[in-house]
Amino acid sequence: MKKTVSLISLGCFRNTYDSGVIIRRFIEEGYVFKEKADRVDTLVVNTCGFIKEAKEESLEWIKKAVSLKKEGKVSRVVVAGCLVERYEKELRCFFPLVDEYRGVEEFPPRELPFRIGLPRHIGFLKISEGCINNCSYCAIPLIKGTLVSKDLDSIVEEAKILENDGVKELNIIGQDVTSWGKDLYKEIDLTVLVKKILKETRRIRWIRIIYTHPRHFTSRLIDLIAKEERICKYIDIPIQHINNRILKLMNRCITKKEIMSLIRKIRKKIKGVALRTSVIVGFPGETEREFKELYNFIKEARFERLGAFIYSREEKTKAYSLKPQVHHAVKRKRYKEIMELQRKISYEYNKTFVGRRIEILADQRDNGVVLGRSQFSAYDIDGLVYIERKGTRPGNFYTLNIVDALEYDLVAK
Repeated sequence: MKKTVSLISLGCFRNTYDSGVIIRRFIEEGYVFKEKADRVDTLVVNTCGFIKEAKEESLEWIKKAVSLKKEGKVSRVVVAGCLVERYEKELRCFFPLVDEYRGVEEFPPRELPFRIGLPRHIGFLKISEGCINNCSYCAIPLIKGTLVSKDLDSIVEEAKILENDGVKELNIIGQDVTSWGKDLYKEIDLTVLVKKILKETRRIRWIRIIYTHPRHFTSRLIDLIAKEERICKYIDIPIQHINNRILKLMNRCITKKEIMSLIRKIRKKIKGVALRTSVIVGFPGETEREFKELYNFIKEARFERLGAFIYSREEKTKAYSLKPQVHHAVKRKRYKEIMELQRKISYEYNKTFVGRRIEILADQRDNGVVLGRSQFSAYDIDGLVYIERKGTRPGNFYTLNIVDALEYDLVAK
């Protein structure tokens, strides 16, 4: 009988991609993959070590995996990923029953990832790993090093394989996809790459670009997104803050004026675009006035999608030693204020869809209801569309009437 393997994938889409690489290797060794994490020979926990909350979640899953081993439901536990890369010595002390520790996956991988935890019609294509931006709060360069780009031909070939495997929505991911190619080419950039993917994959209906840096977002890329129907009119562009002093302390290498100019240019050229951003509250030394500047900017810019993060003090980052640290209670208060503001903005934005017919991709069936998305929402991040229509099949596109709006979701018939 063949041995079985299951995997818990934590953290971001990049980790999901790496988890697929891990499972592919087990399959090539003769293992059979099982979705459920109990009653298997080997259980892998692919951890995230980015911020405090992610580390705590990873530790909880390691504890669960070890408990399953003690109960005899799992024979072997493997812990991999970012947390191991940062804290392997400490993990070995706390979890001696773990059989093997592995750091982050080498990039680019030798194997194509096995697709796990995703509907068949959704694909993720990681084009780069590591980062050259060196934001002062970020531990990613400590974990994954500097930028490593996958070459253009390999990326296009992988996109074609995903197309042949039935993928209808291709998500292009990396730590900062707008930096792609800077370590390999002089004149080939993300715009050239996306054009090549468009040319070589006619059956992929949606192409979505995720994880961009505002400093590297070019006019050429804006023009391409505006012109090409198959590129989702959805831009994921984390600003992190808007106050110039905080931006400088964060080493974002961009100013408030430049961010505002970029947003105006995007909205002017890409009609109906949905902008997703992320911001950090409670960065060391952030005053109430500087927080209010961020709050008022979000109120004015009206990002269609927004995620807020409480600053996480990460060892060995440049921001770690900055003073004064903002009290946790203050950070929580600021976080709640931002999310309450965004809740109202999101609801007002969603109401603009009521009475319109828009294209929806049906993703999955859940308790008799089909859940889908418009091009303005990324899978597993943004709001859903609840589809009230008989005969709707996951993996298909439908043009439907939006009949109701919720704070983050829509209802279609």
